[in-house]
Amino acid sequence: MTLTIRALLTGAAAVLFGMSANIALAANGENFVDEASAKGIAEIETSKLALDKSNAEDIKSFAQKMIDDHTKSNQKLAELAAQHDDLEISDEAMLMDKAKAMILKLRDGENFDKAYANNQVAAHEQTIELYREYVKDGENAELKKFAESTLKALEEHLQMAQKLASKHGKDA
Repeated sequence: MTLTIRALLTGAAAVLFGMSANIALAANGENFVDEASAKGIAEIETSKLALDKSNAEDIKSFAQKMIDDHTKSNQKLAELAAQHDDLEISDEAMLMDKAKAMILKLRDGENFDKAYANNQVAAHEQTIELYREYVKDGENAELKKFAESTLKALEEHLQMAQKLASKHGKDA
């Protein structure tokens, strides 16, 4: 086996191991609340960028919906967390989402629209996976109910993002 293939396989195994560890941690209510709220913050931050940087009305409309919906969702999550001493919401996006936002800041015009649309697809796929895992394996009944009720909106967001990506995205 060549060194390049071995390195790729090792990297792929590390990524899969990391993903499975994150999914296992998501069953814990504290980790779910932290990660879900951080993802909501990332959505709000990147969508504010879209309102500023995009000239496309469909991107701006979608971005405003993301700001409104994810703000509302994070507020509900904060209310649930406040009822439990062991649950805290995040006050910032996760490192990877911060990096994506920084990359978006460097883009303009159609290039921004492509990157934003593609990012929204990936972000919503990851968030949906987090919520589905919590619905399946979560420990806190109230959080499971929240995750289950929020999933439908997240799936709608994903469909909307996929439409934007098919129009604006693709090879960004």
